[in-house]
Amino acid sequence: MTAKTTMHIGDLAQRTGLSLRTIRHYDDVGLLPATARTDGGFRVYSEDDFERLMVIKQMKPLGFSLEEMAEILSILASSEATGTPAEAGARLSGFLEKAVHQRAKMARNLAQADEFIQRLNAQP
Repeated sequence: MTAKTTMHIGDLAQRTGLSLRTIRHYDDVGLLPATARTDGGFRVYSEDDFERLMVIKQMKPLGFSLEEMAEILSILASSEATGTPAEAGARLSGFLEKAVHQRAKMARNLAQADEFIQRLNAQP
């Protein structure tokens, strides 16, 4: 890997808007293991790690558990997927259904919040 394609955790945090603590947690639980470590033990991440973290960031507000996130990432990476392609596709369909349901729930909550804000704005 060239220096151009790697970054330290601080750079990754800045690019993603996530905290160092969150990124370290994802490393500790195995969702985002660092590509490498320097001789001093500092985590080094690649562009692939950045992309993986962005997928994690997209899943988080939809309420997926760490285990579900790990499974989704594994299926999306396909080279690590367990089971047959049909089984992986079925699992992804289930995750998609959950994501759509959660997004609809979030949209309803947002609409209620908007209504409340309008109510407050209408007050003298």
